[in-house]
Amino acid sequence: MPLVLVVDDLLALAEQYAYDIKRVGGYDTMVATGGQHALDMIASEAIDCVILDLEMPGVDGFQVLRKLSEEGLNVPVIVYTGAGDYDRCMKAIKLGAYSFIDKAEPMARVVREIETTLERARLETEVRTLRRDLDTESPLIGSSAVMQKLKEQIARVAPIPSSVLVIGESGTGKELVARELHRLGPGPGKPFVALNCAALPENLVESELFGHERGAFTGASRLHKGAFEMATGGTLFLDEIGEMPLPTQAKLLRVLEENKVMRVGGERSLPVDARVVAATNRSLESEIEARRFRQDLFYRLNVHILQLPPLRDRRSDIAELTDSFLTSICARLGIARKTLGPDTLDCLMAYEWRRNNVRELRNIIERMIISSDATTIGIESIPAEVRVSSSNRRGDQPTSLRDMKVEAERQIVISALERNDWHITNTARELGLADHASLLKIMRRHNLKQR
Repeated sequence: MPLVLVVDDLLALAEQYAYDIKRVGGYDTMVATGGQHALDMIASEAIDCVILDLEMPGVDGFQVLRKLSEEGLNVPVIVYTGAGDYDRCMKAIKLGAYSFIDKAEPMARVVREIETTLERARLETEVRTLRRDLDTESPLIGSSAVMQKLKEQIARVAPIPSSVLVIGESGTGKELVARELHRLGPGPGKPFVALNCAALPENLVESELFGHERGAFTGASRLHKGAFEMATGGTLFLDEIGEMPLPTQAKLLRVLEENKVMRVGGERSLPVDARVVAATNRSLESEIEARRFRQDLFYRLNVHILQLPPLRDRRSDIAELTDSFLTSICARLGIARKTLGPDTLDCLMAYEWRRNNVRELRNIIERMIISSDATTIGIESIPAEVRVSSSNRRGDQPTSLRDMKVEAERQIVISALERNDWHITNTARELGLADHASLLKIMRRHNLKQR
């Protein structure tokens, strides 16, 4: 339930107002008896909305608004006043207040204003998130058989609130899959929070996941909501879950089992309800064997598994991907849309894309757009290392039907082995073979040696 803070230097009035808000609206409430008291509480409690009096001794309402703006605290504020001074209320709006009400307003009207303010704050947060992700977000593109299968799996899994483990090489689009699960899930309008476990210093992982109380550690000057709290009702995407420290893994497992978090430095558990989608480019089974990942957490996360194919396993999608990238990148750069020559596209389709998959393709398309003055981008604009690698690969391509079948089988087996870190039993199972011995026979036929 959202927490509303009523700020008024008259304690009896503030307490009565808070009581009425709780009685009529059902909100949790707290009271502050001055501007500085309010700022301290906002720093130490997860306040969702503030009802702020402007006329107070010491730190008044205007100073509170200025301080919130200076510190970047996006707490929605409703100004309430008994003076009826319209000009002062408008000044408060310019300083960041969402709206203003009269202290004599019926409580039902006040509760409606709180509801409107909370919804507006939620929408503004969502817009900020969408704007932040605009340059990197794109739909799942591709009509190849493997992509169609992936989209069907996403559609089946999305309505189910269980955890999902997304496995795929770097740059294959794991976050896009998580966003698609969220979009097709039961709460697409709820928050989507993404956290990259590999990008966080080890001493901050728990703070970012679970939040921290004011004063929990040096530098914790105000309360911080963690990713679980921020994602309540929606989706929490934990990228590179294999990089998470073991102590944090144990605490994450407990949260997943109990649906409760305790902030760092906190003394009480808080209920959370976020669907967890975890992603990794590692073999978590190998990490478990190396004692770097907890087996019980792995079983808790992999209720549903989605395997993303590398770009080299869906080369037929490269034409669609490049077409989309050409449109979006040219629009972002403010230049006329360019196209690729047939030889250029053939060269890109022959490349292996082992470094960073779709992300690597996108970056190279942008480099080609910038380096070419022509409206049709020729093969000379492709980076030299890509041209050479593609030329060598195309020069080695088989020409007879029999040879092409042999090469196709070899590539399928190699790709499956690499996806499973050359684990023979897991690869045989993925390929639908009777047992690992069948796979070893195929590997010997193609001169593939077990690593």
